[in-house]
Amino acid sequence: MSLNYVERIDDRVKVNNVMVSVSNKTGLSSFIPGLLEVNPAIRFYSTGGTLNVLAEILGRKAADKHLVAISDYTGQPEMQGGLVKTLDFKIYLGLLSETYNDAHVADIKRVRGVTFDMVVANLYPFRETIAKAETTAEMARANIDIGGPCMVRAAAKNFIRVASVVDPADYGRIVKDLVRSGGSTTLRLRFELARKAFAHTAEYDTAIAAYLAGREFASVQGLYRV
Repeated sequence: MSLNYVERIDDRVKVNNVMVSVSNKTGLSSFIPGLLEVNPAIRFYSTGGTLNVLAEILGRKAADKHLVAISDYTGQPEMQGGLVKTLDFKIYLGLLSETYNDAHVADIKRVRGVTFDMVVANLYPFRETIAKAETTAEMARANIDIGGPCMVRAAAKNFIRVASVVDPADYGRIVKDLVRSGGSTTLRLRFELARKAFAHTAEYDTAIAAYLAGREFASVQGLYRV
């Protein structure tokens, strides 16, 4: 396997395309308008329930201009139950491509894609689900997020140009930083967000592993007809 090592990048990256897919919608009502105010040409790409919330926040006229359904972008409808929404080659080109790499730029053009400058994502409420006494192992299994952690990790890995935002508590700070930087993220901000993003997904996976480790096979087997 041949790895590409990057040596020269831009400190500041203009935020033009933002992927938004969150379980916890807290703070979006101020964060999304804040991003739009910083960059009136910004576009938001979203899925499912988050897409509907963003449409309400933006209003019909602004949504028509600034909001894109992921299924329209990828050309693929969501899988029943929302099991597959963002796990698409075109999405990950936009997240992992290095705009300083001519081959990556050619890939983006080939699929008529965009480069995502920010991902706003938090995960299915696994820990909140298993905290409830009535939760079964099947209910816990259904609340294991797949696409969310993948997007968060891809954005965080590519912190040289992508901001991975996982905590609503950071929304206000991010908007302030963008205002100070003329609508761009700085390398310092992206690196700090990447550290937080990897800690977030690590804690999430640890919670899943601990939950499964604490279950006896017989208690799981009894839930299903086999």
